[in-house]
Amino acid sequence: MLLNVIERKFVLFGVAFFPQDFFLFVLAVLTFIVFIALFTALFGRLWCGWACPQTVFMEMVFRKIEYWIEGDMMQQKALDKREWDSYKAAKKLSKHFIFFLIAFIISNTFLQYIIGVDEWKKIITDGPLQHEAGLIAILVFSGVFYGVYARFREQVCIVVCPYGRLQGTLLDPNSVVVGYDYKRGEPRGKLTKASANNSGDCIDCSLCVHVCPTGIDIRNGTQLECINCTACIDACNSIMDKIKKPQGLIRYTSENAIKKGVKFKVTPRIITYSIVLLILFGTLTAFLAARTDIETTVLRTPGLLYQKTEDNRISNLFNIEMVNKTFGDIPVELKVVEPAGEIKWVGNGILNLKEQSVSQSVFFLIIPKSEIKKTKTKVKFEVYSNGQLFDRTETNFLGPNN
Repeated sequence: MLLNVIERKFVLFGVAFFPQDFFLFVLAVLTFIVFIALFTALFGRLWCGWACPQTVFMEMVFRKIEYWIEGDMMQQKALDKREWDSYKAAKKLSKHFIFFLIAFIISNTFLQYIIGVDEWKKIITDGPLQHEAGLIAILVFSGVFYGVYARFREQVCIVVCPYGRLQGTLLDPNSVVVGYDYKRGEPRGKLTKASANNSGDCIDCSLCVHVCPTGIDIRNGTQLECINCTACIDACNSIMDKIKKPQGLIRYTSENAIKKGVKFKVTPRIITYSIVLLILFGTLTAFLAARTDIETTVLRTPGLLYQKTEDNRISNLFNIEMVNKTFGDIPVELKVVEPAGEIKWVGNGILNLKEQSVSQSVFFLIIPKSEIKKTKTKVKFEVYSNGQLFDRTETNFLGPNN
């Protein structure tokens, strides 16, 4: 994958895309947006809790290291309250050094997706001072990633991420979310012999609040800050096991499932999203299937009229642009199919297309006057490589009105 915005060159799963493919990008973005809306209507923020790189790196890398160095939550609080000494300094400095080192590795990897592996290797082998822009980019990305994972953390999900901000409009009462079964849990209260028969299953231990990375109380209902990490589910299930109650007081469920006891059902909203998604995906697939390795554009040079030759033929001057979307050089041959005519290049013409490149040239198209029946005649071209047809294009030929 390559997302080189500066040079407007994109490679997705080994397929090169150029500015000429911008309509495919727009269609793909629309398809992705509708897919996100459908996925969220069905499963809530499942992506946020289990697949988002922010959550994966935070929970599976940085927080693991933090626990390894500073201990669990209570030990970390005790360390923060401790006066600065060699023990605390060693803990804090080692943690933040490792954090920055990992952020530096992530930023280098991220930069390779932007400028490509080959350009990144030049920064490393030639020396960073010879590539100041690359050096600055690496340092800026490293600082951003370090700041996010060392300090900002889940605030990214709450404040920065647009997907999180859209949850209020994407979710509905049938969406699967991390929910507290208030019918079973209320009224909550401490577990005593007197309250055993009068209170719900929730013993108000607040462990679900303590383990929440965003600090919310899931018992207050679905909230913007909930990223579906399910830490509260694990904590609550452990308490239910200890007090001999069934697990699932906090679980993956929907608001209607808790309130009305209804099972999941397909709603008109889900059906509408699905139909739109199928239409967009089918259209995108059709365009991708019809996409050729070579894209040719032929346009008559503006501002010029036709020319008559001595042998009773008519010529027009054309501009041609050919895009090679592959990772290898391609020899090409341009042929006029209809009507019969002759191509004369201005200069050497286009005989070979370099990999992932755009080539431009100019040529005269000469057609016998007998083939010209009206002022504008449609002309069809075909592009061949080693005898194989690669692309077709057409344009208008200007001539006298017979």
